Amino acid sequence: MTATILVIEDNQDNIRLVDYVLRAHGYEPLLATDGADGLRIALEREPDLILLDIRMPKMDGYEVAARLKQAGLKGTKVVAVTASAMVGDRERISAAGFDGYIQKPIEPEAFMADVERFLPASTP
Repeated sequence: MTATILVIEDNQDNIRLVDYVLRAHGYEPLLATDGADGLRIALEREPDLILLDIRMPKMDGYEVAARLKQAGLKGTKVVAVTASAMVGDRERISAAGFDGYIQKPIEPEAFMADVERFLPASTP
C-alpha cells in the first residue's frame, strides 16, 4: 500500500514542487491550499502523514495543527514545512504539537529523506 501524504500549502509553486517530488517517489499526495480544506481532507481521508505550511492566510499552520490534534488525528504525524527555522521557531513548532519540521526551500532528495523519516514503518 502506498503512503498517503496530505500537503497543506498556500503557495502554488511550492505545492506543485512537493506534489511532483512525492509522485516521482511513488507516493499519493493529497493537496490542500488552505487550512480549512486541509482539515476537511485530513478528517475524511486520515492520511499517513501531513506536511503543513506554517504561514498561511486565514488559518495558520499552528491553528491547523491544534485542530487536527483536537479532532483525534493523534496517530497521524504532522510535520511543519517552513522557512521559519530560527531557534525560537523550532521551539514554537515543537510546543505546538508538531512531530517535526522540514525547512524550506525544498531540495528534493533531502526533502524525501526527511519525509520518509516521518512515515510509519509499514508504509513504502
